[in-house]
Amino acid sequence: MARIAVIGAGMGAMAAAARLAVAGNRVTVYERTSTYGGALGRYERDGFTFDTGPGLLRLPAVYRDLFLKTGKEPLEDRVELAPTDPASRHLFADGTALSLPNASRAGVVSALDAALGAGAGEKWGDFLGRARDAWDRSRRPLLEEPLWPDWQVLARDPYPAPKQRRLLRSARQASTLAEVGAWELGDDRLATLLSGYALAEGLDPRTAPASAALLPYLEQTFGSWYVRGGMRELARAVYERCLARRVTFVFDADVTGIHEKDGRAAGVELADGTVQEADSVVLAAQPRPGSGPLREREPWQEGDVRPRETPAPGRFTVLLALRGERPADTVHRTVVHSPDPAAEAASVFATRHPAIRPTVTVLRPDDPTTRPDDDHEAVTLTATVAPHGPVDWTDAELRERYADTLTEIAEAAVPGLRERTLWRVVRTPAETAAETGAEGGSVPAPSLAGARAHHLHPGNRTRLPGLYLAGGWAHPGGGLAHAGMSGSLVSGLIVEGDDFRGSQ
Repeated sequence: MARIAVIGAGMGAMAAAARLAVAGNRVTVYERTSTYGGALGRYERDGFTFDTGPGLLRLPAVYRDLFLKTGKEPLEDRVELAPTDPASRHLFADGTALSLPNASRAGVVSALDAALGAGAGEKWGDFLGRARDAWDRSRRPLLEEPLWPDWQVLARDPYPAPKQRRLLRSARQASTLAEVGAWELGDDRLATLLSGYALAEGLDPRTAPASAALLPYLEQTFGSWYVRGGMRELARAVYERCLARRVTFVFDADVTGIHEKDGRAAGVELADGTVQEADSVVLAAQPRPGSGPLREREPWQEGDVRPRETPAPGRFTVLLALRGERPADTVHRTVVHSPDPAAEAASVFATRHPAIRPTVTVLRPDDPTTRPDDDHEAVTLTATVAPHGPVDWTDAELRERYADTLTEIAEAAVPGLRERTLWRVVRTPAETAAETGAEGGSVPAPSLAGARAHHLHPGNRTRLPGLYLAGGWAHPGGGLAHAGMSGSLVSGLIVEGDDFRGSQ
């Protein structure tokens, strides 16, 4: 029985802990805060309940597999999952409204033709076909296998961009998601729809590789799912699964260093000066050399994928407690798109000021557990913004002014929103940084092939034997599904060693 120390109690950490415990290891999780779940937080007040992190689950098969492999029990025995249908409603600057069905390619094509005009669906359908090819080519190396030692081969974009022939000029092929939208889709609203998927994941559509086409493909193929009671319930279910497998949790435990012995990781050093020995260590927090557990050394050797030097974008969120019932025909998720996606991207990735008119996602779950009674409604507004640092998100005037902006924009999705508001709570990257430890309150994006491999995350192995990386800041990157897969990959590497070839 090996002793395993896991640093952090986020979803990737707990996924690794549960799998390692089932394999017969003695697992202890050290978490610097007083609770589990990482980004899957919850805010409760006056009978209202809000998620403070992701509001929807995609690729639920990752967590279904976790529950089957760690107890032969369906995930649905522990949480209530419901597909959101329609998956989303989109409001564009020209007044066009579009509702997309959940996990139905044919339905999406029909909806696009009806809302945007004949031919729009065919254009999007052809694009999704190419996105499927990119998925087939990259699914194993980007999601189900440890990062290859020769990861540089992933610098080549798997998206089969068609050649765009031009009169008296050489043919061109899209290499970024913005170019895919501009050159292949033939409609500014389709291009805006596409760029919105990237921005929601913290990716700049102007520089994200064409392989980011995977993002709408995954949603429209595998669907979007809501967990009754909020996403925090998924975290609770995974935590309870860990406890059932006798994983030990130590909360309010600040790990300040990796203990080394005989040239390998041999435990963790805590802020109180004690050392907790272990045979292997899993770092499931942002791997920042020079601080925290990695204060003394980098665990990467020459040629490894390194963590990004600048913080990724974060989320600005407004939690709204509303008077008045939720109408029966309300859509769970509405996206009110910016009238100028390029300017929005520039504000998020290149300036020190938030966008004047950002894209706002409005979540209105049909869930009685989120509100005190049927005469009230809980609504969440979210926009992708620059991280804390480039923008001072502790500035009270800025916070309130920007919350007003999001509320005004969201009126397009929730008429009379301001008049219905009982109270609101504003959350910014500053809160995310304080609660999760992520630099600048950044939210990690999923790994992508292409763009000279600049969108990969550090591999799960490190050059220090016995030290492994899990969670959204490690391969295969951010998002609930990817974090869950990181736990599976780390467990496989520790249990099977060099014989591990990936998840099945």
